[in-house]
This record gives sequence, structure tokens and C-alpha cells, in this order.
Amino acid sequence: MTDKKTVTSRRGMLKGAAVAAGAMSVPMIATAQTTTLRFQSTWPAKDIFHEYAGDFAKKVNDMAGGRLKIEVLPAGSVVPAFQLLDAVAKGTLDGGHGVVAYWYGKNSALALWGSGPGYGMDANMVLAWHKYGGGKALMEEIYKSLNLDVVSYLYGPMPCQPLGWFKKPVSKVADMKGLKFRTVGLAVDVFTDMGTAVNPLPGGEIVPALDRGLIDAAEFNNASSDRVLGFPDVAKNCMLQSFHQSGEQFEILFNKTKLNALPAELRSIIEYAAEASSADMSWKAIDRNSQDYEALKKSGVKFYKTPDPILRAQLASWDKTIAKKAAENPLFKKVLDSQKAFAQRAGQWQNDYTVDFKMAFNHYFAKKS
Repeated sequence: MTDKKTVTSRRGMLKGAAVAAGAMSVPMIATAQTTTLRFQSTWPAKDIFHEYAGDFAKKVNDMAGGRLKIEVLPAGSVVPAFQLLDAVAKGTLDGGHGVVAYWYGKNSALALWGSGPGYGMDANMVLAWHKYGGGKALMEEIYKSLNLDVVSYLYGPMPCQPLGWFKKPVSKVADMKGLKFRTVGLAVDVFTDMGTAVNPLPGGEIVPALDRGLIDAAEFNNASSDRVLGFPDVAKNCMLQSFHQSGEQFEILFNKTKLNALPAELRSIIEYAAEASSADMSWKAIDRNSQDYEALKKSGVKFYKTPDPILRAQLASWDKTIAKKAAENPLFKKVLDSQKAFAQRAGQWQNDYTVDFKMAFNHYFAKKS
């Protein structure tokens, strides 16, 4: 027999349990605030490069689940393109998207991540050297020597860049002499040695300068960027293949203080988003660049292979350039030595193992005689 007091006690316990269960069934309301980081690219809004910057930001934003949001502005929104590094280091911007060769004026060694033949390495191999061959530590050493409060993520191996757009095609080394030519990084020194008058304009200023006759020829990067920036409107000849920037990649910059203030999980998301974006950018470039290359040919642009004598002249000028810079800058020599050691081993492996894909392509697509 159960007394009245015991029944009342049990009812109270059951009621309490029901209330607790009901409380547990109510959805938890997130109270964490979104951290917003303001980025700027070094590219015009219409350029595919700015699209790549947005692709990286989207990957971070999607994986962060509302805890972090990167907003990307086009070049010039806050600072001019070539002032991005300083703006990120000072905290004027939280981060940015560009190329290391743009910081050539800070330390000539930085251009070695984009300019020149890289001892025969393509862009993906340069990234392999950066990640596993000592390049990352060297870049951090250079930025530290410049008192720049930044964290750099390199990603996105670029396809080999053309020699450039010309009012008249060039067929011999002598044709380069006296040309008013646009390029950046150590390519400035290479083309200067070849006799051109170089003007290192940012991307958005190149086509207007060509149109007004301020320059005679210019290189930028790829079929997609060159098409949308308007190169075919002011020049109808494009010379393909060059050693001046055959191994370049993109750089994602963060202000170090802002980055380190983020939780470890978000910092990991950023790191792995950069690696995922590197693969995605490579695949997108193959698709889009090839489409735009076909469109440019249909629009009347004439494409020519850069003659081998001009390519050999580039290598000769490059050798003179790096010898001079290495004598002036110990860090420059340190980067070169590291690249050379990695390239000799990795390049031998790649050249020995890689089949001639042109043979297969020609087997299926070359016109039969």
C-alpha cells in the first residue's frame, strides 16, 4: 500500500523529468558571432583571377558555417594593386589575393617564386618546392626581414604564360630591341637586358596603355584574362610560350595578428581551403583558358609560337640577371640554391617518367596528310 505523500512525491519527480526532457528537445540557439575579414585582390573585378579569389573565399565561408566570412573586393577598392602587401601587413586590410612577383621591389628574391624558368620547373613543381623543398621557410625568412606582419599561402599553379601581345609579331631577337614592353618582377630585368624599354604596369592599366601607344607590346597571363581585359581589341598578334613567367602561382595573404586571433579550427579551414582551391583553380583554368583560346582564334587573333632563338635569348638574359642579383642579395642566392637542388632531382624524375603527350594528341587530332 502506498501512502498519499509517496504518490505526491513520485508525481513531482515525473513532472520534473518531463520538464527537463522538454527543455532538452528545444533547439539550441547559436550565440557565436560571425568574424568578417575584409580582403582585396590585385585584379580587376571582371578578371578570372578575381574570380579565383572569390572561389577561395567561398570555400572558407562554406566550411566555416557562419563563424567566419571573407569578403573580397577588387583591385583599387581600398589600395592600389601594388600596395596590397603593405596594406595587409599594417592591418588596413585583413588579407588579399595576388602574386609574389608584385613585391619584387621589397626584396628581389621574392620574384623567384614567379619570374624566370625555375631551372626547368613548371608551376606545380615550384609549388612542390615551396611546400616540401624549403621554399616556404625561405619566404617566411624574407617577410620577417622586411618586418611584414603577414602569413602567406601559395596556391594555384598557373599555366605557362605567353610572351605577350604585339602590334606586329616578332620573329627574331632583334625584333625585341627598342620595344616599349609591359612586364613585372624579374622579367623586367630579363627583357631590359634583351633591349626592350620595360614599363611594369598593373593589370588594369595595360590595355589602355597599348591602345594609346604608350607601350608597343605587353604580357599579362592567359587567354581568359587577356580576352576579358580587352587585349584583342588593341592588338591582334599573340606570341605563345615564354620562359619569363613559366612557373608562377597565386598568393593568399593574411594579416598575421588577425589570423592568429582566430580559433585553431578556423585557421585549419583556411589552410585546407587554400589547398582545395589550388586543385580547383588548376582544373578551372584548363577548362576556361582552352575555351577562351578557341574564342580568340575565331575572333581573328593570330597566335604564333615564340621562336626558339628568342627563348634561348631569354635564358641567357636570365642567367646574367640572377648572377647580378645573387651577388647583391644573399637571400636571393639562398633561394636560388634551394630551387636548383630541388629542380635537379625533381626535374630529372619528371622528365624521365613523363611520356610525350604531344605524340598522343597528334595521333588523334593532327590533320592527316
